[in-house]
Amino acid sequence: MGLPYRAVDRAGRTVDFLLSRRRDIAAAKRFFSQATRQHGVPRVITLDGYAASHRAVAKLKEVGTLPRRVRVRSCKYLNNVVEEDHRRIQQRIRPMLGFKRFETAAVTIRGIELAEKIKKQQFNLKPLTREATTY
Repeated sequence: MGLPYRAVDRAGRTVDFLLSRRRDIAAAKRFFSQATRQHGVPRVITLDGYAASHRAVAKLKEVGTLPRRVRVRSCKYLNNVVEEDHRRIQQRIRPMLGFKRFETAAVTIRGIELAEKIKKQQFNLKPLTREATTY
């Protein structure tokens, strides 16, 4: 149905996520560009073995969107933080037995991601509740 990209910092906090119809170079470039625009340029990027992600980072370095000093690592053990963060989403989606439409999947996953951010105290509820609580 849809394939996610996600970025997690070393403390396990979700930096960004993107649900895309395809997991290709264009989607990876869109994700990395969006994440760096919103959160700044990372020092290190740890990727899984998927070639499209590596090609996208290389192209963004050529264009100048990502500086050449950004280190790229590819190690499945270092990628465990991302997989651990994604596990919570998978646990909620698995009982649903998939989605029929991409739009439905996108809305549902955005809601699940927001709920997880609230649980991890990464979302400020103050503008909505006028209280300083974050959970």
